[in-house]
Amino acid sequence: MSEQTIHLSGINPVDFYGVNNGKLKILQKAFPRLKVVSRGEKIKINGNEEDIAEFKDKVDQITRFISRYGEMSMDKIIDLLEGIKLEGMEEESKKLDVLVYGPHGKMIRAKTANQKRMVETSEHNDVLFAIGPAGTGKTYTAVAIAVKALKAKAVRKIILTRPAVEAGENLGFLPGDLKDKIDPYLRPLYDALDDMIPLDKLNYFMTNRVIEIAPLAFMRGRTLDNAFIILDEAQNATSAQLKMFLTRLGPSAKCIITGDLTQIDLPRNQKSGLSKSIQILKDIKGIGMVFLNKGDVIRHRLVKHIIEAYEIDTEETKARKEAEKENRD
Repeated sequence: MSEQTIHLSGINPVDFYGVNNGKLKILQKAFPRLKVVSRGEKIKINGNEEDIAEFKDKVDQITRFISRYGEMSMDKIIDLLEGIKLEGMEEESKKLDVLVYGPHGKMIRAKTANQKRMVETSEHNDVLFAIGPAGTGKTYTAVAIAVKALKAKAVRKIILTRPAVEAGENLGFLPGDLKDKIDPYLRPLYDALDDMIPLDKLNYFMTNRVIEIAPLAFMRGRTLDNAFIILDEAQNATSAQLKMFLTRLGPSAKCIITGDLTQIDLPRNQKSGLSKSIQILKDIKGIGMVFLNKGDVIRHRLVKHIIEAYEIDTEETKARKEAEKENRD
């Protein structure tokens, strides 16, 4: 007889055990000669070494499946125990450039050339600027890259932040505490996470500060290390705020900064610092830059045409102002 302990690292034990330990009971039933005792992230096994080795192999396959897909149904566990191969998990991931698997096996992947360039550039640089118009998947791809890094244990936590700037609306008189007031600014980040992490696991991560979402002002004075940090809507940050944010990075941090230079919501007396940051940081080794365009838009088909119309209007307005200036001179 032998005794060994398995540690369920990298996944939420609830995903492994199932409701009322339903999934664990199926696993135990397949190994009647083993005594299995679970507590938290630890599973203690007593029995002969051959059975223990097979049990550990099944546990390893289940945990890898959960880590990749977000969950594993009882039916799939039964298939695994009956020797039915879970087909094409590795090959499918490589073929489709899957970054992470969301709830119910939803595949999250870079879909356009520039989104794929974001993934590649982030792998080779600690800081990435991803600049482009609305609908190009900047934020969504950035969050997917961060979630992938967390699942791979390349970082210990994810920090998502945005400047709390009102886009023409006044949210200051909304009821509730500070969290209630700032959540509307951060909703797109929550939406992306909802797509990539099962709700119970996401709540666990948020409660234990493995994933943190906060306004940019809350970053002041901190050192952000062993973390993947995303600054979203960076066009609404001033030069001083961007400098403050970038100088928070610890030695083991990774960072993506996203922004759309055509949608600046700062008051007229404040200037966006994003253009300046791009210009003065572009030649620093370890800082990468990807510029997305209307060809990367993956929203409604009309969004591309809307962006084109605004681009034309902007160019016409610019040309008209230059002509008026020449006439005055």
